[in-house]
Amino acid sequence: MATVTMNRPQRGNSLTTQLKSALRESLEEVSADETIRAVILTGAGSTFCVGQDLNEHAQALLRDPTAAFATIHEHYNPIVTALSTMPKPVIAAINGACVGAGLGFALACDLRVAATSATFATAFTGIGLSCDSGLSVSLARAVGAARASELLLLNEKLTASRAAELGIVGEVVPPEQLPETARTLANRLAAGPTLAYAEIKRALATAWRQPLHDVLNAEAQAQTRLGHTIDHRAAVEAFQKKTTPTFTGQ
Repeated sequence: MATVTMNRPQRGNSLTTQLKSALRESLEEVSADETIRAVILTGAGSTFCVGQDLNEHAQALLRDPTAAFATIHEHYNPIVTALSTMPKPVIAAINGACVGAGLGFALACDLRVAATSATFATAFTGIGLSCDSGLSVSLARAVGAARASELLLLNEKLTASRAAELGIVGEVVPPEQLPETARTLANRLAAGPTLAYAEIKRALATAWRQPLHDVLNAEAQAQTRLGHTIDHRAAVEAFQKKTTPTFTGQ
């Protein structure tokens, strides 16, 4: 068993290029290591992952708007692919806020357990963007297309108990019990038929009409288009200034 921890707790494990690169490399390593039979993904501190670091993103927009979304192909898509296709079960131990791409990562895992203190949100429309990290398919699979539309469009925060009711997480436990709960589940899976698990993951991935690769590419193209809008840039500036963005549809 291996535990992969997003380790930037002072910033809610928000995703900088450095953290995304390290996460991608770690996931590819544990995927290729045949001695590892189960994987836990979690966040350091009291947060799972709040998604993209918007301060770094704002700087990327200033440097070159056309390249600001290259990270989707370079980092987000490979991370989601690694989580969803590695031939061993992956458990998301959600210890706190799980937002945006963080939610995409969690839903790319096979099983999810959450602390009672965890919260969930899609976040993307709050900065004038569509979703990435596979959410357009993984969230719909978890909660149904109608509910996914509500969560993506309205961007309302969910408690852990509500997330469990909707099917986003399978189990909710007190924060102090989360690490041991995740380890127990991982050990149980590691002792099981991992080859069968790998086949089950492949079967579930191909049972849906649109391949993950096509979904990820479509999401990336939508994000890139929206990245050039005034709405997105204004929302990022509002985030930095801690004000409420005004969207004009431009």
